[in-house]
Amino acid sequence: MTRKRAPAHDRGQAVLVVLAVVVIAAVAASALAGMGNTAAHRDHAQAAADAAALAGAVGGEQVAARVAAANGAQLVEFAALGAVVEVEVVYRHQRARARAARAP
Repeated sequence: MTRKRAPAHDRGQAVLVVLAVVVIAAVAASALAGMGNTAAHRDHAQAAADAAALAGAVGGEQVAARVAAANGAQLVEFAALGAVVEVEVVYRHQRARARAARAP
């Protein structure tokens, strides 16, 4: 039984296909990692905003700013409307807003 050999110009084609698949996989993995980081930063910003709003409802703007800073965020807006407090914080280019009210 004789085996037919591929023509010389067809040899090595599998290497190019495998290389292309590896490059595409690396690009996709990098993109997914970036999207995961963005989602994690957005969640962290929201947690910092929630904590700052609760602290601000009890202790005012200075306390809200300290709590935001303790969470790695910066308080950029604070508004007290009676018993309700609204805050906005920034954490690694992600903005988040939260509202809290003092308990009666």
